[in-house]
Parts: sequence; C-alpha cells; structure tokens
Amino acid sequence: MSMRIAIYGAGSLGTVLGAYLAKAGIAADLIARNRAHVDALNCDGAHITGTVDFIQPVRAFTPDQLEGCYDLVFFLVKQTGTQEALTQLKPHLSPDSIVCTLQNGLPEAVLEDALGADHVVGCTVEWGAEWKGPGVSELTSEPTALTFSIGKSAGVIDNDVLKVRDTLSAMGPTTATVNLMGIRWSKLLINSMLSGMSAVTGATFGEVAAHPQALSCAQEVANECIRTAKAAGVVMEKFHGVSLSGLLAYRSSLKKRLLRPVVRAMVKPHRLLRASMLQDLEKGKPCEIDAINGAVCRTAARCGIATPYNDAIVAIIREIENGKAKPGFENLSRFPRA
Repeated sequence: MSMRIAIYGAGSLGTVLGAYLAKAGIAADLIARNRAHVDALNCDGAHITGTVDFIQPVRAFTPDQLEGCYDLVFFLVKQTGTQEALTQLKPHLSPDSIVCTLQNGLPEAVLEDALGADHVVGCTVEWGAEWKGPGVSELTSEPTALTFSIGKSAGVIDNDVLKVRDTLSAMGPTTATVNLMGIRWSKLLINSMLSGMSAVTGATFGEVAAHPQALSCAQEVANECIRTAKAAGVVMEKFHGVSLSGLLAYRSSLKKRLLRPVVRAMVKPHRLLRASMLQDLEKGKPCEIDAINGAVCRTAARCGIATPYNDAIVAIIREIENGKAKPGFENLSRFPRA
C-alpha cells in the first residue's frame, strides 16, 4: 500500500518538491496557507520556472482543509512558524507517522520535543528556489544539483530514513547519513555564509561571490562557522561531495586569497539563488536570522568562540527588519575590516 504523503509549507521549495514527486508518479498533498497559491496549484498545476520550465498537475490544500492522517510529512515551514504549524499538523499524524524536516538551521530538537525523536527525520536541501506568485516557483539551482542529505539525531539509518530516502530520490540524489549534525552544520555554513550575505547586500549568491569585499566577508563568516562547529564537537560532513571544513578553512590572508576562485566555482551552480531571508525582508516579513547566523552566534558564545562577522549579519538584518536599514552593498561598511 502506498504512503499518504504531505508537503507542509508548500512555498518556494515545497512547490518544486511536490511538482518533481508528482512528475515521478508519487502523489503528495501540497499544503500552504496562501489560498490564492492553493487555488492556482489546483486549477493550473505547479509551474516550475528558472533553470527548468514545466507545469505539473498537483493537489493542494490549506491547513483547515486537511482530513485524515499522513504517513510521511515533509515539513518546510519557516522556523518562525514552526509552533503554529505543529499545532495544525498534529491531529493529522498517526503513531507511526514520519515527519521529515527540510527547514533551515538546526530544527530537529524542537520537532523531537513535540513529536518524539523516533518520528523525526532531518534533511538538508542542497538547492534553492524562489516563489514567484500563485502556482509558480522558480528553481534557481542547476537541475544537476538537486540533492538531499537525511538522517536521524540518534545516528541510525532505520526504515523511516530509508522510506524518506526512497521518496526524495525521485527528485534527486539522496544520501542517508549517521552524522546528521555534521551535514546540518555544513548546510548551516552555506546558509550563514551565502544566505546571510545575500540578505545583507540584497544580492544573488553569484553577485556576492563576484564582489571582492562581500566575498571576503563571506569567507570570514565561513571560517567562524568552521571554528564554532569544531569547538562544539561537530565533525562536518561533505556538502555536494566537498569537505567544506577542509576546503574553506584558512589561517593566513594568503590562503584566504587563494581560496577565492574555489569559492566562486562552488557558488556557480547556485549563482542565481537569492536567500529566502532576503525574500522575506523584501516582503516585510520576519526572517530566519535566529535560525541561521543566530544559531552560529549562540553556539559560538557557549564555546567561547568570537564571531564578529556573524554578529554583524545578525545586527544588520535586525535593523532591516525594524525598518532602520535596507539590503544593499553599502551595509558592508558595517563589517570589521576583512
């Protein structure tokens, strides 16, 4: 018997995921609060643009329209909306349901407290998308870069993990790991380094990498993440097959300069991506800064590691959220001299 699957939080990423699963013959209910988006998905299908272009019929619902229980839920709500979403979702979970969180940051602990650790699978999404309007999501990563890494906090690869792996593999290569925190911190490094700088500057990942000062600041952010993860006892996993902690760490200004072409090459498949934090800021919404650079800063503080560049990103984005600043390259003047 096939699983009943939901994608809870079908915005930019969730719409792309739902379309790809449906295209592969895997039925999944797309759940979103935006009624216009839900109506467009049901009437016209999911239109995926950007580095691909196709329309895929899907089924979509608002949270109040849900009935029955789901066997597998892909959980993609912003961390700022986790508690509200869990309240709406819980009545539709059975004792055997699996919830796979594809959120940014380090979201597993909150879901495990609410649902029980046995029911939660963590997943890093290693590609990007941008919601363009009702029924339309733009894929901003190359189609060859649609990868996932999954695991459980307990470090086991059990039947739940394998079910998630087999489902996500319909979209792209999916790796099961016994070191979930290691892959989480590798993704957190990417988010802090590129999403943080994208939100501060108002630029795409490619534009950040092409701007010498922005790239220099991004490298400092990455180095702080690497030092923090090491101090916290985390062994960072490979991301897209690359050891970020080995590749991006440096102790001298010479090595930092030599690494810049490497960083630009790493960013190239995702050069069109604009951080979801930036998209939220442009809409006047609170963003996930606490879950991304803020998570690095809090962990570093506990470990006695200084993070002046991550601190600067948090401070600047707080000002943007409060209407005291705007995204732009002029914000680079707020960073320490890199």
